[in-house]
Amino acid sequence: MRGIFFEEDHARAVAERLARDGYDASIRRERLAGEDDDEAHPWAVLTDAPGFVFELLIDQYDGWLEVDEPAAPADQHPVELPTAPRRIKRP
Repeated sequence: MRGIFFEEDHARAVAERLARDGYDASIRRERLAGEDDDEAHPWAVLTDAPGFVFELLIDQYDGWLEVDEPAAPADQHPVELPTAPRRIKRP
C-alpha cells in the first residue's frame, strides 16, 4: 500500500509512527505525470501495515491512499469482444 502526502513532514511523521508500531515503512518522492517542478512532487509512504491502521494515519495527516490492484489469475483469459454489430433482422 502507498500513502501520498504533499508535505514532507507529514510523510516522515507517518513513516516514523508506523516504524514505532513495528511495521516496515519507507519514504520516496512520487513523480506525477506532467509535473515539471521537482519541489512540487508529493511524498509517498510505502508500508506493510494493515489498511485500517494506515488509513487512520492518512486521514490524520491529509493524504490519500493508493492500493495496488491485484494481478489477474494466470488461468483467466481476456474476454473476446465482437468485431462488428450483430444482425438482429434479416436484410
